[in-house]
Amino acid sequence: MAQTESYFAGLDVGGTTVKSILIDDRGETAGRMVEVRSRVKDGYEATFGQLEQALTELAASAGIERTAIRGIGLDVPAPSSDGVIWGRANLADDWVGRDIRDRFSARVGVPVYMTNDGNAAAVGEYAMRRKHIGSLLFVAPGTGLGGGLVLPGGRVYEGANGLALEVGHISVPFTEDDGELPECSCGLKGCVEAWVSLVALRRRLRFELAKEAWAEHPLTLDPAPIEEKAFKLRDFAASGDPLATKIFEQQGMILGYALADLVRVFDPGLVVIGGGLAETTFRDRYLEWILEGFDTRAWPMYRRSPLDADKETTRFEWAIGGDSAAALGMAFTAWEMFR
Repeated sequence: MAQTESYFAGLDVGGTTVKSILIDDRGETAGRMVEVRSRVKDGYEATFGQLEQALTELAASAGIERTAIRGIGLDVPAPSSDGVIWGRANLADDWVGRDIRDRFSARVGVPVYMTNDGNAAAVGEYAMRRKHIGSLLFVAPGTGLGGGLVLPGGRVYEGANGLALEVGHISVPFTEDDGELPECSCGLKGCVEAWVSLVALRRRLRFELAKEAWAEHPLTLDPAPIEEKAFKLRDFAASGDPLATKIFEQQGMILGYALADLVRVFDPGLVVIGGGLAETTFRDRYLEWILEGFDTRAWPMYRRSPLDADKETTRFEWAIGGDSAAALGMAFTAWEMFR
């Protein structure tokens, strides 16, 4: 293939894998997406070695020398500010307080931009919608609840300290059966992530299976640990199982309720829902539940224009980037910043 002068890499650091993508100076993908094992639990130096391996494999897949990579976008699964990790999250202790961006840039001799994984995925979804010119609010239910806001033109909004859009930790007024607010992994109570996440799914499933109404349910009779049962819940929901439907309906409506407040603040025009639910066969029903929750909290004008009832003021779409969205977002960010 004909080579262009400069290439730009996107590196998405996850808990189990590092996903990476390369684009050329025309903004077109080059080679293939490369995945290598993540070693975040072994410390940042070990992870740097994996990131270099990913860069080498990216270059080989595109048929270029690694020196042709002139800029890197890097995302990490933790809060960070100006290249420095502020919170441990799922990383080893030695990540915290380190200037990861500049250390990695010095190691590979290439300028590096760094942000969190929610911001990266938001930019990736924006980059894949080349006809979209407005803002984009992205939320992704997963192990937790991440998100990001991309402003018109494709620039992610990070806030003064790079800590904006921690969407999972806004409060919602929903209580457990005993009237208590659920505890969130962040240490607070009542966060939306305490309802909309894989961790929350396990808690809700445990509570429901303890009820007499589900005594004969296959998941009650299943001897597997609650973590395995929670992973099976999507398959049950896909087949219309009443227990799974009840749990996901509650989750979707609470997410919609929280999105109403986010839309009221940012008025993005487009809300993109990511995470594993984007790939499920029952996602259309899940989106209906989101919209029901949204409508209980949002003013009507945040759904339809009072001047034209056919005009949507807030559109909702499923993510289209899949597992590659964050890496693609970082590659495009590097392309924008360093070309």
